[in-house]
Amino acid sequence: MAKIKITKVRSDINRPETQKRTLKALGLKKIGQTVEHEDTPTIMGMVSKVNHLVSVETN
Repeated sequence: MAKIKITKVRSDINRPETQKRTLKALGLKKIGQTVEHEDTPTIMGMVSKVNHLVSVETN
């Protein structure tokens, strides 16, 4: 499967708890942190919930 790089670009302060938990489940803690995941429907669904807080690059 293809890999995607997800980078946290905005803070989760004053965001709903579900969005904070989604970022934590993706492995994102600090702004500027990048993680790499498989391009699965589950991960893409999580990214779509917090797309205003992250940037995504496909490889």
